[in-house]
Amino acid sequence: MKPFRRAVVALSAMTALVLVQALVDPTGLLALVGWSGAVPSLDAGVWPFAAYAVFLPVLLVVVAWVAVRAGDRYWTLVPGFTLAVLLAQAAACFVMTWDLGIAAWAAGYVTAKAVPAALIVAAITRLLGGPVDRTRRAPGSIWPGAAVFAILAPLVAGVWWTGAVYASGVPAARIDRGPLSLIIGMLLLAGLTALCLRWMRSRVPGVLGGWLAAIVAGGAMGLVQGVVAFVVDAGWTGELWPLMATYVAVADGLSFGAALGWVVGVTALIADRVVATRSSRALRLAASIAAVVAVVAIAVPSAIPADAAEDEAAAVPAGFLRADGDVISDGEGNQVLLRGVNVNQLVDFYQARANVSPTRALTEKDFAGVAAEGFNVVRLGFSWSALEPERGQIDDAYLGRIEDAVAWAKANDVYVVLDMHQDGWWNGPTAPGTECRPGTDRMWGYDGAPEWATITDGAPRCAFTGRDISPAGDRAFQNFYFDTDGVQSALVETWAMLAQRFRDEQIVAGFDLLNEPGFGETAPVTTSYQLGRFYDRAITAIRAAGAPQIVFFEPSILWSGLGFDAGPTPGFTDDDNIVFSPHLYAESITMDRSLGLPPIIGIERQFELAERVAEAYDAPLWSGEYGYWGDSEDRVARLERYAAEEDAYVLGSAYWVWKQACGDPQNGIQETGDGLMVQDCATGGDAPPRDDLLEILSRAYPRSAPGTVTSLQSEGADLRLSGTAPEESCGLQVWVPGTREPEVTADGVTGIRATAVEGGWLVTGCAAGDYSLATAS
Repeated sequence: MKPFRRAVVALSAMTALVLVQALVDPTGLLALVGWSGAVPSLDAGVWPFAAYAVFLPVLLVVVAWVAVRAGDRYWTLVPGFTLAVLLAQAAACFVMTWDLGIAAWAAGYVTAKAVPAALIVAAITRLLGGPVDRTRRAPGSIWPGAAVFAILAPLVAGVWWTGAVYASGVPAARIDRGPLSLIIGMLLLAGLTALCLRWMRSRVPGVLGGWLAAIVAGGAMGLVQGVVAFVVDAGWTGELWPLMATYVAVADGLSFGAALGWVVGVTALIADRVVATRSSRALRLAASIAAVVAVVAIAVPSAIPADAAEDEAAAVPAGFLRADGDVISDGEGNQVLLRGVNVNQLVDFYQARANVSPTRALTEKDFAGVAAEGFNVVRLGFSWSALEPERGQIDDAYLGRIEDAVAWAKANDVYVVLDMHQDGWWNGPTAPGTECRPGTDRMWGYDGAPEWATITDGAPRCAFTGRDISPAGDRAFQNFYFDTDGVQSALVETWAMLAQRFRDEQIVAGFDLLNEPGFGETAPVTTSYQLGRFYDRAITAIRAAGAPQIVFFEPSILWSGLGFDAGPTPGFTDDDNIVFSPHLYAESITMDRSLGLPPIIGIERQFELAERVAEAYDAPLWSGEYGYWGDSEDRVARLERYAAEEDAYVLGSAYWVWKQACGDPQNGIQETGDGLMVQDCATGGDAPPRDDLLEILSRAYPRSAPGTVTSLQSEGADLRLSGTAPEESCGLQVWVPGTREPEVTADGVTGIRATAVEGGWLVTGCAAGDYSLATAS
C-alpha cells in the first residue's frame, strides 16, 4: 500500500500544480501546461493538442511510475519527477516534429519549469507519502552502463552541446569539437555516471535506477562545463552570462540523460544478469551492450544533423556580393565591410494617433544623406501587410516604392539589404472589449503580416512585459511555423516574387528573410527546427527564381532579448551564400535593462558569442541592428564601446535607426522621434541630428580591402588597418570623414589616391601580400 499511497500523493500534487499554474500564468508560456486563451483547431494538425493529449498523459504516467519505483527519498524523487517533465516535453515535441533527435534535445528548454516542479512535488510526496524506508541494496554493475553512456554521447550528440555557450576549452562529447574535448568529455561523462550509478542503484532498482543516475550525471556534467566556461570564457565581468551559460549546459545534460538514460539502466541490468550467472561468456555481454548501442543509433538517426550538401554551389555572377568563408566579398578578391543604417520609412506601422504619422517620407535625399555620412549600406525595412494586403495580390504601388528606394540607393552607391520587417507579428492592437488576464496589459499594434496571414485562434492581444510576449502574437507565430492554412507557404511565394524582381540588381546585397522571428509557443521547436525549415524553403524559392544575392538569416527574437539564442539548427540549408545576422543589442533593449538587472551579456562579449555561432554555420557575421540607447546619458560611451569591438572583429553592422517618426509605436510618446535624423514632435519638422552618435558612426573604415583585413582601429578620421591579399587587387577603398584631405601612410600599398566625396574622402589603392595603411586628419 505504501507505493500506491506515494503514487496517489504524487499524482495529486502534480495535477494540482499543473492546474494552479495554468490558472495564474497570463501567457500560457510559463506553466507546465498553459492555456493562452487560444482555441485549438483540428485544421492546424496535431500540435495544438500536444500539451493536453501527449504532454499531460506522459507526465502523469511517469510521475506515477517514479513514485512507485524511486522510493520515498526526496533526492531520488526529485530527479524522477524532473525526468517525468522532460520526457513529457520530448513526447509533445516529437508529435510536432516527428524528429526524435530534435524532440529529445528540445526537452531541455523546460528545465526552468521541470526542476522547480520536481522540487515541489517531491517535497509534498515525501511529506505525505508515508514513512521513509532507508533500506539500501548492492549497486550492482556500474562501469558497463557508464561506458555505454559515454560511448553513445558522440554518436547521437545531434544539437546537444552546441551554440554560444560552449567556448573553446569547454569539454563536450562531440566529434566536431576535436579529439581532446571529445576524450575529456567522454571520460567526464563516464566518471560522473559511474558515481551516480553507485549512489542511485543502491536506492532505486531496475531500469529506473540507471535512468535517474544518467539524468543526474548529465546535470552534473553541465555544472562542470559551466565552471570550466567561467574559467576559459573571460570569467566574471559583472554580467549574468556565467550563470546563463551554466543553466544552458545543465539543461543540455538533463535532456540528454532523460533521452538516453534508459540505455544506462538496460545495460546495467544486462551486466547484472551476466555477473549473477557467473558466466564467462564475455562475448554475450559485449554483444548485448553492442545491441543496445546499435538500437539507439538506429532509432535516433535524426539526432545527428545532416551535414550540408557537399555539392558545389552555383557560382555567384560577377558584380554581386557573396559570402566567402567567414567574410563578405565582392568576388574579385576583396573583403567588403557593410556599415550603415536601418531605414524604416516604408514599414506599415500601427498608427496610434490619427494626427501623428507613424513614418516619415522616404526620398532620394535620405540616401544622399546616408552616403554623405560614409555609410555604404541600408537595411531597408518593408512590410508584408502593405506588399500583399490581399492573399495572392501584390500591391504594385507599394512594390514600386521599394523599387524606387533601391534605385535611389543605387544612384548614391549604397547597397541595400531588403528586410521583411515585423515586430509583434502584425499591426493590430488589442481589440475593443478584450479582457486581458491579470499580469498582461492592452497594447498597441506594431507591424508585419497582413490580417489574412494572422491566425490567433482567439488568443487575446495583450502584452506581458512587452510587445513580443502576447498570447495572440505567439499563437500567430506558432501557426506560421506550422504553416497553418498555408501561411508560411504564402510568404515563401512572396519572397520568390521579390527575388525574381530584384535578381539582376547588383546593388541589392541580399535578402533578410524575417526580422526578429518570434518564438511562438514551443521554443526551440519553433525557433530552431521550424525556423530553419522556413529559411530553407525561402532560400530554395529565392534560388529557383534566379536570385544569386546573399541571404541574411536571423536567430529568433530571443537573441535580441537575451543576447544569445540557439538559432536555426546547423545544416538547415545546403546553400553557402548565407550570412548570419543577429541583432547585437546587449545593454540596450535586452530584458535585463527593463528588469533593472546586471547585463546578461555585455557589449564586448556579444561579439564573441555571435562569432562563435556564425562559425558553427560556416557563415560570415553581420549585425542587422544595434544601438537604440535612446536618450540615456551613457549612450555615447556605449556606442564607443560597440564601435571599438566592431573594429576589433572587423565587422559590418546597420545602426537602428536613420529616422523614426513621432507616431512610430516603438517611439512611444516623446518630445522627439528616436533616430539619427531627429523629428520634432511638436512641429513635425526636423530637430538637430544626433551629431554625438554620427561622429562615432561615421568614423573611417575600409569599405573594401584586398584579401582580408587582419586588424582595424579607427577613431574619427584616424584609421589603422592591416590585411593580407594572396593576389594583387586594386579594390582598396577607405572612407575617411571630414573636409580636410587625410594624411595617408602605407606599407605594401601602391597607387594611393584620395578623392573628395560628399561628406569626406575615399582613399583607394592596390595591394598584394601583407599590407598596412593609416590615415590621419
